Amino acid sequence: MMFSILSVVLFFGLLTPSQGLLESVGTIARIDKDELVSAIQNSLVGGPILQNVLGTVTSLNQGLLGSGGLLGGGGLLGYGGIVGVVGQVSGLKIEELTLPKVSLKLLPGFGVQLSLLTKVGLHGSGPLGSLLEVAAEVNVSSRVALGVSPKGTPILIVKSCNTLLGHISLLSGLLPAPLFGVVEQTLFKVLPKLLCPIVDTVLVVVNELLGAVLCLVPLGALGTVEFTLATLPIISNQYIQLDVNSLVKSAAGNVIDLPEPPKPIKMPPKEDHTSQVTVPLYLFNTVFGLLQTNGALDIDITPELVPSRVPMTTTALAALLPKALGTLAPDQPLLITLRVKEAPAFVLKTGKAFVSLPAALEVLIYHPHGTANSLFSLNLVLTLGAQLATSATKLHVSLSLDRLSAKLASSYTANFDVSPLEEWLSNVLRVAYLPKLNVNLEVGIPLPKILNVNFVNAALEIIDNSVLLTVPSRG
Repeated sequence: MMFSILSVVLFFGLLTPSQGLLESVGTIARIDKDELVSAIQNSLVGGPILQNVLGTVTSLNQGLLGSGGLLGGGGLLGYGGIVGVVGQVSGLKIEELTLPKVSLKLLPGFGVQLSLLTKVGLHGSGPLGSLLEVAAEVNVSSRVALGVSPKGTPILIVKSCNTLLGHISLLSGLLPAPLFGVVEQTLFKVLPKLLCPIVDTVLVVVNELLGAVLCLVPLGALGTVEFTLATLPIISNQYIQLDVNSLVKSAAGNVIDLPEPPKPIKMPPKEDHTSQVTVPLYLFNTVFGLLQTNGALDIDITPELVPSRVPMTTTALAALLPKALGTLAPDQPLLITLRVKEAPAFVLKTGKAFVSLPAALEVLIYHPHGTANSLFSLNLVLTLGAQLATSATKLHVSLSLDRLSAKLASSYTANFDVSPLEEWLSNVLRVAYLPKLNVNLEVGIPLPKILNVNFVNAALEIIDNSVLLTVPSRG
């Protein structure tokens, strides 16, 4: 079956990409044209777009030809000798639209040309009452401007619509040549007015896809992340760039200030047939700051949380520091409290990701049913290596302890060198603290919804001040 082309030219208010722009925004998404084609095509296949268009067209005509249609009474061509000839054809209606095939061309500095290949099927009755089936190829061109919705999302607005019919063929039934010629001329006059709703319906789908990036993503019990567009889309010859800011709010609805101004992101070149999305450093820091504020980074470590291979007794401490702690009563259980007093600092350097976590740690003699006795307090800095992985909608972080540095803050005895304790403390934190911390990190770093891109198969690269996700296009 032959197809025709419905060309929709989408005009955007375009900006010129610049390094200055990249310094002022958070997430940068470069969406390959193949991904946009796939998203539109999938919407046409899975959604009711064709049924909606067909319903709109059918409601506008109750038979293009015949006594109740455009040629009867006050119909469009209901005058003179034409009526006598076409009166033999009745009830010719649009009954089907072939599923469009989508193609797209990006026009840098101008806009987008979207092509939908389709065919219109019309059914009616012939001169002898036989079924008529007519197929019409159509070329609809629409000029569309970019506007802004009340919600602040980009929307496409139809400014003009012109329809040009291609070849019209009789698929079944008998129709004399003179009568077919009149039907053909009539369709050339009528179908343009009836098929422009296709453009409107397609634009509804495109607007939904463009606006989906603006969303509210929950952070479990911590709060939410709201993604908003920083600028209008930027168009190159291979991709559309969206610059996205993220606003983090606590569970109480309070806006969380950025730990520091966003740092520049130097985007590497995009490969063909892939899309790129960056996750900026400040989003990591903001989420970790929210975890710290909510106490999700704190822990009380009792002997029950530590396997027997890591001793949690006064005897073990006295063996490490016999001069300072040798007078302790032996075999008393210990309690370790760790409190993160400041927001952790996440670091993204090319190929590396780690977190510097400052904490106050106190070691006490543990009395399950009484008051714990403090032995000493330390100021710690934990350097935690970060392993990153993607799911469909999140970037997941898991941490491991690389090293620990400790400084004595207070002690029930005289000051002492704490370095002999560092290995023991590291072992305790690895078996008791890191598992709890990683459970709390399952909330993940949310990713914006961009054309329903699935990030499961994204290639992950750590660049300066950002994580770069590269997704193969579905197109």
